Amino acid sequence: MDTMRAAVVRQHGGLDAISIERMPVPEPRPDEVLVRVKVAGLNHLDLWVRRGVPGHPFPLPMILGCDFAGVVERVGSAVRNAKAGDEVCVAPGFSCGTCAQCLAGADNLCKGYGIFGEMRDGGCAEFQVVPAANLLPKPAEMTWEQAAAWPLAFLTAWHMLVVRAALRPGETVLVHAAGSGVGSAAIQIAKILGARVIATASTEAKCERGRALGADDVIQHTKEDWVQAVKRLTQKRGVDVVFEHTGQATWEGSVKSLVWGGRLVTCGATAGFDAKFDLRVLFFKQLSFLGSTMGSRAELWTILDLIRAGKLRPVVDRVLPLDDIREAHRVMEGREAFGKVVVVP
Repeated sequence: MDTMRAAVVRQHGGLDAISIERMPVPEPRPDEVLVRVKVAGLNHLDLWVRRGVPGHPFPLPMILGCDFAGVVERVGSAVRNAKAGDEVCVAPGFSCGTCAQCLAGADNLCKGYGIFGEMRDGGCAEFQVVPAANLLPKPAEMTWEQAAAWPLAFLTAWHMLVVRAALRPGETVLVHAAGSGVGSAAIQIAKILGARVIATASTEAKCERGRALGADDVIQHTKEDWVQAVKRLTQKRGVDVVFEHTGQATWEGSVKSLVWGGRLVTCGATAGFDAKFDLRVLFFKQLSFLGSTMGSRAELWTILDLIRAGKLRPVVDRVLPLDDIREAHRVMEGREAFGKVVVVP
């Protein structure tokens, strides 16, 4: 096949900025493989790419899709870790592979680091080329929908809790937005680390699903003051770690919810970037504010082992055809999903 169907953004805008187009099938370079995409998972990053971010240029046109999984169709001449017919998951981040950070196993700190669907074409297409270094074996017991639902969300949550915040057994962590991809991953990761999990969610149905994932307490923030609820649930002590990814809407309350010497770790700002706080609180309470973006490819192998062992589970809310990708974006923008929305080319 010389051409393929793909979901493309050529200029930033609303849902109508996404078009399904027929494009040439890309050719793999010597160190790349061509993957026939079976399923692509959507993330909040897809919304930013489509809508645009002030001061952050995206190299449009762009095929959307950070997460995807499929079958190796063809391999480049230098590839030794894959062959045609292999079923694979794709690590969503790529780097130069040769700088000091990459060689130290911290490829997410590489100056050339990027994410599929953001800085190079992603997986919302029938085919896509990826570096061979980005391939992970898809476990036979994992469904295709799950295979496209775990890499970015679980990697982000793992790096935040394990590497950056160094969450310890017996500590209490507050996880915002239990129904989001990273939130649903964070609840599970925090529990296997031996922490107590307090989560927030917007509806009772999402609260119930958060509890089912292992959260000890879930606060319905649309019905009660979640900051006061955290104080009540911790006997006014507060939490050791706040798992932040919403930003402006929750930042002030997150800082108030921390114990003295507590850690706030953040990977995003879906509800606004203009977060303010009193610097005196930072040094008087001896708090730590930690930024986090993605994680190393090596961490993905650890997460994959835990998924294989049944200790972590990708959460899929719904599966839609690629032709309905605008509906998928609408669902994500309306925060209607619990877990991941995936599309099938």
